[in-house]
Amino acid sequence: MTFLIKKGWLENFVEEIKKGFGERIEFIGLQGSHGRGEASKESDIDVVVILDKLGMKDLEKYDEIISKMEDREKICGFISGKEELSCWEKADVFQFYYDTEPLVGNLDFILPTIKKSDIRRAILVGSCNIYHVCGHNIIHEKDLEILFSLYKGASFVLQAKYYYETGRYIKKKADLLPKLSEQDRKILEIYMEIKELENTTKEKFLNFSEELFNWASVLIKEHKMEEEN
Repeated sequence: MTFLIKKGWLENFVEEIKKGFGERIEFIGLQGSHGRGEASKESDIDVVVILDKLGMKDLEKYDEIISKMEDREKICGFISGKEELSCWEKADVFQFYYDTEPLVGNLDFILPTIKKSDIRRAILVGSCNIYHVCGHNIIHEKDLEILFSLYKGASFVLQAKYYYETGRYIKKKADLLPKLSEQDRKILEIYMEIKELENTTKEKFLNFSEELFNWASVLIKEHKMEEEN
């Protein structure tokens, strides 16, 4: 990693949030690239704050607290009320649970609500989005940054797919890579390659796009949801 959160930054963040919200805090955590140990110098600090409930005044107070903090421009993440998170779309909250490192409290209250079908839906929805935007990008935008973001999204789909197949969630891409099938591994290898590129040839752009488009197509057909009566 070329960028790390400054020593004491997280401790100070937790202390300031506790001062502001006290016993109303249900959970504080860290997610994203810093939580996975994959951060770069451009990485945001993705912090998670869950309160007993969340209203406009709470959002304003949270903004006021973090606006006084060092590295404010890097602070990102998620803030929510507990009940809203409990009712959240389970295909999204599954990855949210496993990708978040606890600093205060835990998110165990949402785990029993997640079913295997929710993981399958996460794979399907992710694949559908990639398929659509990838096709659009090939025809219209022809943008390497968009392609990179799609491969980044594919890396999360691969985490969900591996969990769906094995019951194990692996946070770090480098740890996940050797455990994947040949085709899945190729997608993750391209993601690791493409994030280092500032530009590329048209031929390589189209090759990378074709690999991703075809991969997403297969996943959509493999993970379609059964129709309910």
